[in-house]
Amino acid sequence: MADAPVTTERRSTAPLFSWAKPIVFTLGSVAVTMLGLLFVTFIIGRVMPIDPVLAVLGERASQEAYDATYKAMGLDQPLLVQFFYYLTDVLRGDFGMSILNARPVSEDIARVFPATLELATIGIIIGVVLGVPLGVVAAVKRGSWIDQIARVVALVGYSMPIFWLGLMGLLVFYGILGWVGGPGRLDIFYEDIVPARTGMILVDSAIAGDWSVFRNAFSHIVLPASLLGYYSLAYISRMTRSFMLEQLSAEYVTTARVKGMSEWAVIWVHVFKNIRVQLITVIALSYANLLEGSVLTEIIFSWPGIGSYITTSLLSADMNAVLGGTVVVGLVFIVLNVFSDLLYRVFDPRSK
Repeated sequence: MADAPVTTERRSTAPLFSWAKPIVFTLGSVAVTMLGLLFVTFIIGRVMPIDPVLAVLGERASQEAYDATYKAMGLDQPLLVQFFYYLTDVLRGDFGMSILNARPVSEDIARVFPATLELATIGIIIGVVLGVPLGVVAAVKRGSWIDQIARVVALVGYSMPIFWLGLMGLLVFYGILGWVGGPGRLDIFYEDIVPARTGMILVDSAIAGDWSVFRNAFSHIVLPASLLGYYSLAYISRMTRSFMLEQLSAEYVTTARVKGMSEWAVIWVHVFKNIRVQLITVIALSYANLLEGSVLTEIIFSWPGIGSYITTSLLSADMNAVLGGTVVVGLVFIVLNVFSDLLYRVFDPRSK
């Protein structure tokens, strides 16, 4: 009888432990991944054939100035000490100073990242809204003309270089037809009219109630966002079709049809419910790829996002900016992976 309270206490703490264990594991994996990312970027900064001191002072710096700057940057310390300083700086949000404009890299990233976030978000919305239904219908109508069109759309999206599609889109829809705005986020006349609260022009102009700026910004973003949306649509539709075909051959689908359940209910209530967890991973990876892989699109459309920022910095040997942007992109991947893992636990109770 004396042991009963202990047993009750153990039973009461068991559910708490079952919930805390995956959280601790997730946080630990995030910390290890982030530490590995920072270590890789630190090593890249040290092995690049670029002298960071000369990048700051210039090629004509005197030896005295070189030695003083070398010591001030901590380059005379052992690598482990340098990595510790680098780690503490990054955790404080300090990526150093940009050589190009002598501003903190963190401020530059905070300025350019919303542009990429806005572009990629609209692109992934287009990809999901069009790609998921297209993949579902293609799987249900396997072998039909709809399926053939879906497969061609996916094939073209994978095989066509996005820079070529961007150039052709500018030529046709901007140069010839005049349906969309040209390169950049806004026409010069509309720049700096609305206050930059979020850094995303569509959101800021909507908050300010300036719909002329909103329309102009939309005319500029619709073409590059559609190209990114088409790129993600090709991947999402193909994976959705594959997931659906696997589920449609399962026994529970035949049983549901034999019981007289409508085809709509079989497809969207039962089959689609079983593939949504897999689609979470596909959509999260697609979104992450758009956030970090839209470099060519941003360059073609003169879009001042993080992709073009990293490219410009790399060409100018501004390694602080390059490494800072790389860390942010890697952090985006980590956050989206954690978010998709949380959605797993919401939609699939078996993963808890």
